[in-house]
Amino acid sequence: MTWLEQVKWNDDGLVPVIAQEIETKQVLTLAWMNRESLALTLETGHAVYWSRSRQRLWHKGETSGHQQQVKSIRIDCDHDAVLLEVEQLGGIACHTGRHHCFYLRLENNEWVSADPVLKDPKEIYS
Repeated sequence: MTWLEQVKWNDDGLVPVIAQEIETKQVLTLAWMNRESLALTLETGHAVYWSRSRQRLWHKGETSGHQQQVKSIRIDCDHDAVLLEVEQLGGIACHTGRHHCFYLRLENNEWVSADPVLKDPKEIYS
């Protein structure tokens, strides 16, 4: 059985992927991969995800330049979740211009922004 066959893909042929900054251990984002994107990630050394909204491969940083250089690929004990330990190039992982995607924090039953925008998304995606 190959390493790709050992992944427990969901009914859509996808597996959830956490991208974590290798130095700080900050969780940057949660995304999805299919077999092709996981294989390309290993081959290229850069994170390649499956965009569920666009129904196509998404090379992280293809438009923003904020690539994720993969340092390690791990799988959990159930083989149904992947962890990428990455170096976040450019310091921005979120399409909102923040360092990571988990910037909303629950306070007094409301989601509030807990982290600043580092760069206006209009400047990133122009």
